[in-house]
Order: sequence, then structure tokens, then C-alpha cells
Amino acid sequence: MTKQSRSLDSGWTLRLAGGAAPAEVAGLRDEAVPAQVPGCVHADLLAAGLIPDPYRDLNELDVAWAGRADWRYDTALAAAPPGFERTDLVFDGLDTVARVLLDGQELGRTRNMHRSYRFDVTGRVRDGSALSVLFTSAYTEAESLRERLGARPNEYPEPFNYIRKMAASFGWDWGPTLVTAGIWRPVRLESWSTARLASVRPLVTVTGADGRIEAHVELERTASGAGRELTLTIEAAGHTAVQNVSSGSAVIVLEVPGAELWWPRGYGDQPLYDCVVTLSDAGRVLDRWERRVGFRTVELDRSPDEHGTAFTLSVNGQPIFARGVNWIPDDALPARVTPERYRRRLVQAAEAGVDLVRVWGGGIYEDRAFYDACDELGLMVWQDFLFACAAYPEEQPLRGEIEAEARENVTRLSPHASLVLWNGNNENLWGFRDWGWEPRLAGDSWGEGYYLGLLPRVVAELDPTRPYQAGSPWSGSWDHHPNDPAHGPSHFWEAWNRRDYGDYLGHVPRFAAEFGWQAPPAHATLREWLGDDPLASTSPGMLHHQKAEDGNGKLDRGLAHHFTVPGDFDQWHYLTQVNQARAIATGVAHWRSHWPVCGGTVVWQLNDCWPVTSWAAIDGAERLKPLYHELRRLYADRLLTFQSRDGARVLAADNQSPEPWQGTAVVRRLRADGTGLAEEHVPFTVPPRSVGLLPLTAEVAEIKDAAGELLVADAGGLRDVVLGGPDKEFGYPPAELDLRLDVSGGTLMVVITARAFVRDLLLQADRLGPAATADRGLVTLLPGESVTITVSGLPAADAARLDAAGVRSALFCVNAAEGASRP
Repeated sequence: MTKQSRSLDSGWTLRLAGGAAPAEVAGLRDEAVPAQVPGCVHADLLAAGLIPDPYRDLNELDVAWAGRADWRYDTALAAAPPGFERTDLVFDGLDTVARVLLDGQELGRTRNMHRSYRFDVTGRVRDGSALSVLFTSAYTEAESLRERLGARPNEYPEPFNYIRKMAASFGWDWGPTLVTAGIWRPVRLESWSTARLASVRPLVTVTGADGRIEAHVELERTASGAGRELTLTIEAAGHTAVQNVSSGSAVIVLEVPGAELWWPRGYGDQPLYDCVVTLSDAGRVLDRWERRVGFRTVELDRSPDEHGTAFTLSVNGQPIFARGVNWIPDDALPARVTPERYRRRLVQAAEAGVDLVRVWGGGIYEDRAFYDACDELGLMVWQDFLFACAAYPEEQPLRGEIEAEARENVTRLSPHASLVLWNGNNENLWGFRDWGWEPRLAGDSWGEGYYLGLLPRVVAELDPTRPYQAGSPWSGSWDHHPNDPAHGPSHFWEAWNRRDYGDYLGHVPRFAAEFGWQAPPAHATLREWLGDDPLASTSPGMLHHQKAEDGNGKLDRGLAHHFTVPGDFDQWHYLTQVNQARAIATGVAHWRSHWPVCGGTVVWQLNDCWPVTSWAAIDGAERLKPLYHELRRLYADRLLTFQSRDGARVLAADNQSPEPWQGTAVVRRLRADGTGLAEEHVPFTVPPRSVGLLPLTAEVAEIKDAAGELLVADAGGLRDVVLGGPDKEFGYPPAELDLRLDVSGGTLMVVITARAFVRDLLLQADRLGPAATADRGLVTLLPGESVTITVSGLPAADAARLDAAGVRSALFCVNAAEGASRP
């Protein structure tokens, strides 16, 4: 009889099982509330009206008690189906420390959010059987282990390094402290006989024009199935292989002649093949496993050269400049992230030109829907193992949990063509060397044995088709500093923390794996989630939703390098968003121009998990910051920017497209009023996947009057603009703009014509309506130039009522911020 699976995701209730709680929820000890499964305690309490929304105002502080309480989930089961030899209770994810009871009898205990659990309940599930899951506070477990194993350094004040739980649940410099508990992934009853597929791990390779699937299969058998010869069948791309198996494991191989190759986006198509493994007994299907696979090769070039040690990904033999973003959990309550939301966010990444997404080590191994979407969209996945910014004990019980977690997730994610790199940790090797850990540890374990021992061994055994990197940053050995830009991936945080984004220009890393600049979320997001009136950078809600150490101080010091002190909140809000976009543009453009020495950039970060001032390009309410639109320019196949080589200004024509780029760049030196001072036409041809550096004459390239001149380069519809000096010292003319509005339903077309040089013009569409979006971000116009901005998402009646004055209220530019008239 074929295995049967029955979901147990409905009918659950939640009650308080221990710990202090406010008076309004004390009744939960006796009376339960409905529970959503998959879900978490915070979401259930919010749905029941028992807590305020922790994302709003300062409510996070008011719900902190929930993370220190113990909780109980209960449901009643229907009888298991008859006729099967075995019935298992399967939890795909329990967060985190739990006892599982069936009719009051303990089935087992759990202590790892990142694993699944299976309990044999054969003959024990009757109609009305009581299933309970009792969760102990993660704090209780973590603090107990800290007491037993000894304190370890941690860059955040919470004990997340003592428990296998999403580290960011305990707060981060962009996230709230919401220490969750709950049945966070699906739960089901599985009934089966004879044998089942315990795991299938396909190793997909390519040799010449042919693909190969080597499926490593683990079986679990009942007593009647022990020693019995069973049949494994694998099918893909119209091909089939069959193998008999009598032991508990087997390897079945399928050759696929002429397999179409899977490519990252921008390099080719993403063909995916259904791969089916069937387990049979004398023609009777017992179990079936199905996933999609893609045929491609992945290599990581770490060879030494005259610049240091390379770090360049190659897919199907093609070296790739990675245009990446860092990914954090998309919600601080991760069970709320749906497949549709994953796809929406990843489509936004692809539309911004991204081709690599790094799943950061303080979050989770994401849901299958995340990796499926990356497979389909051609987004390469760099997957961290889940360690971040702390020393992790290597003693039991953590070591055993970590190995089991690694083995399960390497196996689970192995079918995905998009997965191209395993990474051991985030910043822990760097922390040991630079953050004062070594003397504080005094010889205690801290995780090195995981990153340089356990994890590479697991990957080499279970997934030899993909490279493993011990950490980010990591130079490859202790012979070099862990964050040496000449060796391996590097993180660049001095610019944000202590200097200015011009600091990026002093480095040519082999791979820039983390760098970023903060900005607040969209204005409508602040209005939606903060009750501050008036809004100010130092108002209570704004300060609470700024989690970085001295975050606002760093924002203001970053502005001071370039701009006059903003006169009001609206200008501060606008200029911080401009500064964020410019900072990332400075780094990406510079490092792209040094391809192939630099193998890629991974911007910190794509997304947010709640409404917060952060480094994200998409804010916690899913609104796009100007940085998102700037990424579309920076990560396009072709990029034209002014750069410096050997003290001279050059034009960099970066062509990451598959076709040669041939054209003529027009480079002009202008006065601020638009008067031409010098002009040069520079013909060029840049081969595919290459960078052309175009020398410029001094007459054009050297600005004579820093306060009144600028450079403009145009080629192929692309433009770069450079001022003679900081904006605060530049003689901006008044921003003279003519506006024309065309309305069609809820779509508003705003045609803007500049009668003077206008720098970084921005239409904040969300100020016209909270659901409104603009199709572009910052725009710089020369006198006489026009731009059309399309605004979508307005109710038709609101769009029809808008006039030029209303639109002007949502327009900002640097001219106005620096004292010239408002646009």
C-alpha cells in the first residue's frame, strides 16, 4: 500500500504553560485560544487580540514577556488509517525546545528549530487522541547551557549562540527582539508499510553534453520489509533507471544525454527537469519522491595570483561577476512568510539585476518555496550555515545537534540548481582575530572546529558537487588576516561605522561579500507604523526603530561629509535615502570596474523583517527605497561610470552582457547653469563579460571650478554625473521644473522638464497615496531635459484629483536641500 500522509495543520489551540504574564493574558492558563499551524505564539496572541502589534511604535517592549514564557499547543487526532504497518508523527519544524506528548505520554524532546522530527506512533493514534507540544522558553534552555558550558563572546547581548534557533529572534542591529516559540513548519501523520524513502540526495553533474543524476537513497524498513528486495526507479527527462535494493541504502544513477544546461539569469535559460524516485515492492508503489533538478557545474576559483587569492564563481565554465544581495528572514515571525511572498521578493531581486542571493547565517534555512523560486528565476544561492557574530561552544549537546542539522539541510537543499556555495559562518573567524575573543576565550571552544572541520567534512561527504567556504569573511587560512581584501570574500564596514563611503575607493577586494549604508523606510511606512507626531529623526518611535549602535549618529555624520545639515525631517529623510543610494553606487561601480580581479559584490541587504531604519533596499512594508532603483542601474548588464586609475580620471564601460558593446561615449564638462566648457567623443568596443577603461583628455576630465562645474558622460542611454566637490559646496541653481500630468485610471504619468540643472530628483509616490509606487528613483536632469515618471497604485478618483501642486509636494531634489528653491 502506498504511503499516506495526513496534514495536522488545523484544530490546534494555545495556552500559557508557565512563566510570568500580564494580567490580560493570565487567563490563558485555563482557557486556550485558537492557534495557527504553521505559526508561532506571537502571531496567535496578536490574532486573539491579547497583545499589541509588536511592530508598531514601542510595542516590542510590551511583548517581551512572551519570549520568557512556556507555552502549550494541543489538538485532537482522528484515528490513523488501517492497514499500515507503521504510522509516524512528523514535525517539519518545532521552535525550539519542546516535549511532544500523545495522550499524556512523552514521545520525545526537541532542541533545534532547524531540524525535522519523526516519532513512531504505530497503534497509538485513536479517534480523539490528544496531541500536545509543550514549549519551554528558549531563554531557559540557552541560559542553562551558558551556565553549564561557560560564557562565550557575543556581539549582541542575548544568548543565541547556546541554542539552535534563529539567532535574529533575539534581536539584531536591524531587527526586533521577538523570541518566538511554536510549530513553525507543517506537521502530519505518515502511514506506510514495508519500507519508505527516508531521504533522497541527488548529486547532479554534467560531463560534456550529458547530464548525470546520482541519487543517494536511504530507506527505512518495517520488520516485514527487512532484507526484502525492493525496486528503486528514477525518472527524468524521459529517461529511466531501475535498480533492486535489499539493504538500507542505495545509489541509483541516471544518465541524461544532451541535457540542457541551467544558467544564472543573464547567462542563459533555466531549464528544470522533474526528477522522480519511486520505491516499489513487486510492482506495488510504496513511496515516491519528486523534485526539480537542473544540470550545471559550479566551481569556485580560489587560485593564487599576482593580486592575492581569487574568489570567483564559475557556472558551466563561465566566470561570473556576482551581482548579489544579502537576504535576511523576510519577517521576524518567519512562519508568516508565504510562498507568494517569497516569490514576490525574489522577483523584485531579479528585476533589480541581482543574480546571487546570500542567505545570511543569523536567519534560517529557508522554505523550499524560496529555493524553488531561485531555481526558476536564475538566482544563484550562497547558503550560510547558521552561525553569526558569536563564539559557539563545540561541546554536547550543541555539537550533535549541529551535525544533525547540517546533514539534514545539505540533503534537503541538494536538488536545487540555484544553490552554488556553502558557507560556514558569518564573521566568526574574523571576530576571533579582531574583536577581542581570543584572550576572553582562554582556550575554550568557539566554533573553529565546526567551520574548519565538521562542516567541510559533511559537505564533502554529502554534496561534493558544490564548493564550501569556511566563512565570510575568510582569507582561506590563518596565514592571512581573515578579512584581508586580497584573499577571499571581505566585509567592508569601516566606511559606515567610522569613515565615509569614499573609503570603498581605497580597496580592490577579490569579492565584496558585505557592505552597506543605512536609510529610513518610506515615508508612508513610517506613518503606518509609528504614532510619532511630528515625525523626527529623534522622536520615540524613530529611535526605537533604529537598532544599530549609534545608528542615527552615523547617518548624520555620513550626511555631514556631503550635505548641509537638513533643515527639517522631510529633508533629512530624503537626504539619508540619497546618501544610501550614492554609497552603494560608489562601492559597486568601483568594484565592478575592477573585474575580473574583483569577483562580485553582495550588498547588505535586500529586505527587512519589520519597519525599521536599516541597510535594506526594500523596507519592512515592502516599499522600494531609492536604493532599489539604483541597484537596477548598478546591476544592469551595462554600466557607465567615471573611475580613477593611477590618479587620472577614466571612463569605465562595464559590459557584463553576452554581446560586445560598441558605441561612442560623449563626455562633457559643464557649468552648473548648463554652459558647455569642453566635450569629447570617445569611441569604444568592449567584449562580452569585460570592462573597458577609456582614457579622457585633461581638458574634459579635470574640473577647474569645484563649486561650479560638473562632468557628464553619456553612452547607449546610460549616464554618469560627477560634481567638482561635495554637494554642500556646490553652487546649485534653483530647481526650475515644468510639470505635465496625464491620468489614466489609477496610473499617473508625470512628465518633468528641467529648466536648470537638477540633481537627484525624487518623486516619493507614497506621499501621494500609501499604495502608490513610482517606476524610477533618483534622476539627474540637465537644462532642457525631461523625464517621465509613471505612478501606479493610486485610486482612480485620487489620481484624477491630483494637480501639479500636489505632485510638487512629493518632489525632492538636492538643489532644494542645499538652499536653492523647492522643485
